[in-house]
Amino acid sequence: MLIVEGAEPFAADGDGAAGRTGVLISHGFTGTPQSMRPWAEHLAAQGYTVRLPRLPGHGTTWQEMNRTTWTDWYAEIRRAYEELAERCDTVFACGLSMGGTLVTRLAENLAGQPSSKLAGLVLVNVAYGTMRKDASLARYLAWAVRSRPGIGSDIKKPGTAELSYDRTPLRAFVSMQAMWRLTIADLGKITVPILYFHSVEDHVVDPLSGKLLHAGATSTTVREVSLHDSYHVATVDNDAELIFTGTVEFIAEHTRTGVRD
Repeated sequence: MLIVEGAEPFAADGDGAAGRTGVLISHGFTGTPQSMRPWAEHLAAQGYTVRLPRLPGHGTTWQEMNRTTWTDWYAEIRRAYEELAERCDTVFACGLSMGGTLVTRLAENLAGQPSSKLAGLVLVNVAYGTMRKDASLARYLAWAVRSRPGIGSDIKKPGTAELSYDRTPLRAFVSMQAMWRLTIADLGKITVPILYFHSVEDHVVDPLSGKLLHAGATSTTVREVSLHDSYHVATVDNDAELIFTGTVEFIAEHTRTGVRD
């Protein structure tokens, strides 16, 4: 399947001490690495080792995405984490929207493992659920209705667009809902610190997700930063620099001191 131009994954290997810190970044549902690339490039410029994968079914066609499930997307995130863990002493995982759900699930699965190198999560407008009534009907409609209108490019900054599908593949959406349920149930397992960026005005993810995060992540700390000049895709919006610099500060604060020979 041909990948849409601009949807390619991004990787950078850092040098020296900074390069021994790895950063995994995940884009969101129906999106592509394009919306996360400025964030990834900023972190790479700081010397970190960075991986920004393209999730299966994304950056091609929404019809192909309907043939993938959340376990396919998560497997790619886990693969990227394992690659970073092989190269680095410490790994941080970052995600936008459903990308935040995927890295949250990663933290849940790694919790309690002595070999885990995960040191923190950075979440931007993370999605764990929705209060929209039509979403509860998706599992009943998915076999007859293949897609709904797209949710991409919720961006306040003029002249900026997200590379994403113009249709929402419904079967894939139902699969994401299944991941939401599992992730919510295990939020209490997370022990690594969380930095949570939240747009005050978001037309894709409603306030339920933030409430679920604060209520469920009881075994760690959640530091919330409000974004007042961005919509959902804040990583390419007016508050992008706040996210980028805040991430660097968070990494510096929580990076482990031990280094390999």
